[in-house]
Amino acid sequence: MTKIHAFSALRPAAGQAAAVASPPYDVLSTAEARAICDRFPDSFLHVVRPEVDLPADADSHSSVAYAQAKTSLDRLRSQGALVQESTDAVYVYRLVWQGQAQTGLVSLASVADYRANIVRKHEYTRPDKEEDRADHIETLGAQCGPVFLICPATEAFNAWLEKHAAQTPLHDFEAEDQVRHTIWSVTNPADIQEVVTIFDNMEATYVADGHHRSAAASVVHARRGDPENALSDRFLTVTFPEDQVRILPYNRAVKDLNGRTPAEFLSALEGIFEINTLQGEPGPTNEKQFDFYIDGKWHRASALLEPAPEDPVGSLDVALLQDRVLSPLLGIEDPRRDTRISFIGGIRGTQELEKLVDSGDYAVAMALFATPAAALLNVADSGNVMPPKSTWFEPKLRSGLFVHLID
Repeated sequence: MTKIHAFSALRPAAGQAAAVASPPYDVLSTAEARAICDRFPDSFLHVVRPEVDLPADADSHSSVAYAQAKTSLDRLRSQGALVQESTDAVYVYRLVWQGQAQTGLVSLASVADYRANIVRKHEYTRPDKEEDRADHIETLGAQCGPVFLICPATEAFNAWLEKHAAQTPLHDFEAEDQVRHTIWSVTNPADIQEVVTIFDNMEATYVADGHHRSAAASVVHARRGDPENALSDRFLTVTFPEDQVRILPYNRAVKDLNGRTPAEFLSALEGIFEINTLQGEPGPTNEKQFDFYIDGKWHRASALLEPAPEDPVGSLDVALLQDRVLSPLLGIEDPRRDTRISFIGGIRGTQELEKLVDSGDYAVAMALFATPAAALLNVADSGNVMPPKSTWFEPKLRSGLFVHLID
């Protein structure tokens, strides 16, 4: 049984969503964040990237930065850019990108469910990043970045979402990255109870993006010693049915061939894959295919021996690549720490891989097939974690559209 809760959100005032909503805190450099804030003085980046309002040498993970974030949040509230709902609500949130829509539910999840593995994880978290997010939440008295969850697709949930997405939206705007964001507020207690009951019948939900934010919510609740039903026992989420989410590949590039020439590396691959020079556009069309860009040419590699399907982690393409190529051939034993490997989100396309290799900074690049959402759920259900950089979700949720106040 999965618990969700309505909440009295802090959100943009009517007509202000496009000016306030910002990209997530962790996808921009400081320079990029400053540039956005120059164009949008009320951007929520002032809250989630407070160093934009501090000297260039300021520590973005310091108490000074967190205090600046609180000052910026208070400013947005006092000038009316952000307003608090007068009643509890849940929200329908639709993102449309490149002609594809995904529609989900904005609500609060339970920290108790997170600790009980009802909200399931598929990645390790780093304590320092957990502490950073927890300090940010505690200083602000608010959770500012939603956790992206996936749930099993059901007819009941899809019907509920579509019913409420047929109403007049609260906000509807297109961001600079050409993603359209539309939000509907649901305040009727009977409608809220209906979706609460739908989630009651779900065994679990799954963290797609936001492992450190969800972990930080648990840290804050424990620090404060609040009771189980306190506001800090809940964290901000957007939950999408698994058949609506869009996962792009997470590609790789390696700086050297571990002492091999390009010809020797391709020869070594031939013992593991069926190798063909690629004639068409790069980008695998099926699982267990990998496109390698080396010495100015693309080569398609198809696995000769597929891993055991009953192994939810070992059967992933990212694991197969690590186990058969990156570790034995290129000497990359720990991709989390090895500086010879870089990870490139699929949003940047295969042209970026060619650019990296053609520059001479990298010797080989690898285009992967996107990890299916079902595979993520299987790994989480098994109690395992995915290899690093297994999934790239697109489009990204905007920050500042919903804030959960815990004080």
